[in-house]
Amino acid sequence: MKAEELFSLPDEFLFRSFFSPDDAPWEWIRKIKDSFDACGVSPNPDTFPSLSSGVVVDGPVYIDRSAKIGPNVVINGPAYIGPMTELRPGAFLRGNVIIGEACVVGNSSELKNCMLLNHVQVPHFNYVGDSILGNGVHLGAGVICSNLRLDRTKIPVKLPAGYVDSGLVKLGAMIGDETEVGCNAVLNPGTILGKRSLVYPCMSFGGYLDADAIAAPKQQEVRTIRRR
Repeated sequence: MKAEELFSLPDEFLFRSFFSPDDAPWEWIRKIKDSFDACGVSPNPDTFPSLSSGVVVDGPVYIDRSAKIGPNVVINGPAYIGPMTELRPGAFLRGNVIIGEACVVGNSSELKNCMLLNHVQVPHFNYVGDSILGNGVHLGAGVICSNLRLDRTKIPVKLPAGYVDSGLVKLGAMIGDETEVGCNAVLNPGTILGKRSLVYPCMSFGGYLDADAIAAPKQQEVRTIRRR
């Protein structure tokens, strides 16, 4: 499976040259830490936007001047916060975080070693660890991208042709462009959601979901949909 089947890198995306569309999507997660130096991202504390009270910035952090940073936000670098992105009160970025243009990271949401492309919303009490969220992805309140198995062994990735060893002990979700995940759903380690797919609220979902498909509770079958 190639990353381009899930994600379309925007032309203006600063990290575009480092993340190959031919890579397996989980390989992008391996690359996040190294992408900051490779793409020449430098901290810019002298040109940060006006920061609200209680904001803590530690380590190498780039914040676009058009970004909005709410009170009591904690940002541990390396981190990149793109244009017109909003970090709401109490958001916690734990390092190796890339956030694209016009995204929302909400109240008490926690991000770690992840990349959000453009127009992504993780607005309420979300955890996103070791994950890639494509353009226009929206997580409902309380959605968790779980990234560690209970037995702490390497995480297999389920594909249509069978399982592949990711080689990673920590691997969250790879969520394709324009996908919606309902409130309080849990995405199990190594989950892949195809473009424009939907996951019902309050589900524990793991494995692979086709593009334009719905993951519904057991009493309702997973079915293909057409999105306009």
